[in-house]
Amino acid sequence: MDKSNICFMTVVELAKLIKRKEISPVEVTACFLERIEQLDYKTNAFITIMSDQAIRDSKKAEQEIIDGEYKGPLHGVPIGLKDLYYTEGVENTGGSKIPKWANFIPQKDSTVTKRLKESGAIIIGKLNMHEFAAGSTNHNPNYGSSRNPWGLNYITGGSSGGSGAAVSASLCTAAMGSDTGGSVRIPSALCGIVGLKPTYGRISCYGVIPLSWSQDHPGPMTKSVLDSAILMNSIAGYDPKDPFTSQEPVPDFTEYLDKGISGTKIGIPTTYFFDGLDTEVKESLGKAISVLTGLGAMIQEVSLPHINYSSHLKNHISMAEAANYHEQLLKTDADELTPNVRDRLELGLMLPANIYIKSQRIRSIIRQDFINSLKSVDVLLTPTISIVAPLIGKQTIEIEGKHQQLLEQLGRFTRPFNQTGLPACTVPCGFNSKGLPIGLQIIGKAFDEPMVLRVAHSYEQATDWRNRRPDI
Repeated sequence: MDKSNICFMTVVELAKLIKRKEISPVEVTACFLERIEQLDYKTNAFITIMSDQAIRDSKKAEQEIIDGEYKGPLHGVPIGLKDLYYTEGVENTGGSKIPKWANFIPQKDSTVTKRLKESGAIIIGKLNMHEFAAGSTNHNPNYGSSRNPWGLNYITGGSSGGSGAAVSASLCTAAMGSDTGGSVRIPSALCGIVGLKPTYGRISCYGVIPLSWSQDHPGPMTKSVLDSAILMNSIAGYDPKDPFTSQEPVPDFTEYLDKGISGTKIGIPTTYFFDGLDTEVKESLGKAISVLTGLGAMIQEVSLPHINYSSHLKNHISMAEAANYHEQLLKTDADELTPNVRDRLELGLMLPANIYIKSQRIRSIIRQDFINSLKSVDVLLTPTISIVAPLIGKQTIEIEGKHQQLLEQLGRFTRPFNQTGLPACTVPCGFNSKGLPIGLQIIGKAFDEPMVLRVAHSYEQATDWRNRRPDI
């Protein structure tokens, strides 16, 4: 077969060939390692490339398949991990060069890593990120900023920027990110791929460097919605090592993807999410809504009375919890931190307890608003981000003739779903005039990822955005 397209295939496409023994995991892994060698200097997606380990694991996978021990659609498929997932015997930097972390080699796998390995996935490397996941641009002076494959002078978004760049540039078939305020969905939207933040507690955080324990969500970043569902089948579920994982039954996330959305009720918030949008983002969202109604979905306006308070909470909870985790590091190595990360962590140390408690109360009110709105609809729909990827180093952007702070715009539409814990998926819904991707966000009821993925899949299959790839 023609091996030139191997790296551009989805998990599903590769799995079919591997299962039929038309191509081996060794050949697949070699193709990806060659592509990484050729192109990663452009995207700077990887911190650690696990070449030797990946080759050994691919040989093991090949023998297992020859022996009739095929494990499923991830068997022999190269996956990248954001560099905060513990991987036994491999440096786990968290995007930092502070010696405690830059030289830290875990002696165990995170639960996600372990479950991926048990599914036969080949872990091909550890991916670049904003230091300690405390930022949304992926600006990282320690390892260099990741660059967007759709325009190398543009940001990937963060903090899972290396994951977004790697999947978009076809340096791995899929990747794992983590999302505390949008860190799976922001780079997925800006890099033109699918990113899923599951319900809080659906995936174990054991062995993942935390940012904010009450808002951290591991999540897959993939080339298709079906691929995200396949990864969820591998990694979701209760973990006794993580007391915050849920014992909610785990469905087959692929089962209902092709059921269509005729009669599905989609809620459109009347405030906040459609205010202050880039013109081309607004146009793409309007067209996406038309596609969904053409598929039989019914659009209904919903009210979120307290949503404007979401922006005020953005640092009160996450940075207080992050500062608690990194308190000792701030005492001994603060000068070694990236300046913007240090500023945010020290802000967390200074927050009074009553502010944290009040923020948690407001958070509960916002969550109840979303629960109420979802009683009358199946999912909600919003833009993922109000803008497309800005140039690297830019601090402000212009929307409707007004200058806005970039960092506020990147997380404005994503962080409410970390605060509420509801599942949210971003899927490509267009490109602007410069060829930069635009994302559509679909939000569901707690533990109703199957409905979120079904709507996302239906939209994806009705459009051709998934067939485009960056010219890199």
